[in-house]
Amino acid sequence: MPAFGLMSWRVIGIIVLAGVSAALAWHVQDWRYGRLLAEQAMLHAETLNRLTLASATQQQVEQDKRLALEQTLSASEQTHYRALGDAQRDQGRLRDRLATADVRLSVLLDASDAAVTCAVPAASGPGGVDHGAVRARLDPAHAQRIVAITDTGDRGLIALQACQAYIRALAR
Repeated sequence: MPAFGLMSWRVIGIIVLAGVSAALAWHVQDWRYGRLLAEQAMLHAETLNRLTLASATQQQVEQDKRLALEQTLSASEQTHYRALGDAQRDQGRLRDRLATADVRLSVLLDASDAAVTCAVPAASGPGGVDHGAVRARLDPAHAQRIVAITDTGDRGLIALQACQAYIRALAR
């Protein structure tokens, strides 16, 4: 029986030694795997930081572009409002001058038209005897309506220029 006892203790010793070495290998493997996970987590955090910085930089660039566009559009708007104000002021002056008979509107008449050649005096130059083009003065009320129509047209053209400038600024 001593041979069996010695043999069984050897087998038990080998089994215990194998278990201890398996447990030790398991702990070493666990330590290596933990270190690998820590390195991956650190690399992931660095990547996220770089992405966050790139995103913040891109956002700042876009914000700067938007601010520059807003400033350009504001300056363009001021220019067009100034042009609109100038046109309105000029039209108002012309209406006032027409109302006070300071200025008269006239139209050129076709001299070849036989019906027109009746007793409409031609405007002659100062000190000259030449007959200039045949002209007819407009009634002041009609002249006021013509000025109002041109005023509306001027406003439309100024608004169109403002819209075109806005689209050009956005297209850049």
